[in-house]
Amino acid sequence: MRSLSLLPTLLSLTTLTNAHFLMNYPPSLEGSNIDEDKEPDAPCGAKTPNLSSDTTTTDFHVDGDFIALYAGHPQFNWLYRASVQEVGEGNWTQLYPILQQSGLGDLCSPLVKAPKEWVGKKGVVGVAGVGGDGTLFQCAIVNFVEGTNAKAPSSCTNSTGVTASYTSDASLSKLVGEHVEAPAAPTGTEAPAPTGTKGSKSAGVVVRGGGLAALGAAVVAGVMML
Repeated sequence: MRSLSLLPTLLSLTTLTNAHFLMNYPPSLEGSNIDEDKEPDAPCGAKTPNLSSDTTTTDFHVDGDFIALYAGHPQFNWLYRASVQEVGEGNWTQLYPILQQSGLGDLCSPLVKAPKEWVGKKGVVGVAGVGGDGTLFQCAIVNFVEGTNAKAPSSCTNSTGVTASYTSDASLSKLVGEHVEAPAAPTGTEAPAPTGTKGSKSAGVVVRGGGLAALGAAVVAGVMML
């Protein structure tokens, strides 16, 4: 009987592990029911956002907010981008240097910034990821608000053994407008691993190839500044 009681949990873990990637914060348009077959569909996977009709939104602070992801492949390159228009080719703005995640599991990036002139506007935050099986997409509808989000969401965790570094990726760079100058990667020495935020998933995202000295404090709400 005990083995039967574990079956739902095991099935849930299998589904999570098999997912290409999950956008946990801001919450994806697809929620936790990701259609993996349509994740390669630009610009947002199975659901295309509609700024006129989509009413479920999350506040995104332009001076710094969180993007929390789950990687179902051992390596991903991530592009964080956003738009305050109905999304299409060329009207995306890059929010952060391209990151390369090594290791399966959770990665949380705090202090992801957006243009200050977007305050008061509704828009889309999109993540594009390259993990060995093409480019994959997910998006969230947000309200851009002023200030910095000082409270990490519960989904903002870093799995043990996951590392991240700043990188370049031509296939991702072409997914933002040519007129947009990508933000520069922070400079400095390698940052120390942070203390954790959530049980066994908590320890240690180390940023290499740039560090975080130029961004100030290395830990925000117990999570590495990525």
